[in-house]
Amino acid sequence: MKTYSIQANVSGTRHITVSENNLKTIENYGLFRHLIDSNGIVDETVLDKLRLNLRSLIASQEEDIKDLLDLCIDVVYHNNMKAFGLQQLIQLYLKWISDPEREEEDNNKDEDENR
Repeated sequence: MKTYSIQANVSGTRHITVSENNLKTIENYGLFRHLIDSNGIVDETVLDKLRLNLRSLIASQEEDIKDLLDLCIDVVYHNNMKAFGLQQLIQLYLKWISDPEREEEDNNKDEDENR
């Protein structure tokens, strides 16, 4: 499992480790879809909105939600997570989602599972 480190504050003294599973969870649940307003600014209200969305998802899920809980514990509710960290997480996610190597790995896994 691949891990990434995002800068959590402007001065660069705090970091948060993000796993590939965390990024897959964001993708699976569409957590960044319609999160940011039309002004494009990521501030504390956007972070609060994400946290409320996660709480709602967890409360409404009847199936296994380990992936959501891991994302909450490891990243979103991390002590160092602030608006700047969320902005860095969104940038990492956009970079990760557009990575062609990731798509090849996913395709190879699907082919292996189908055999």
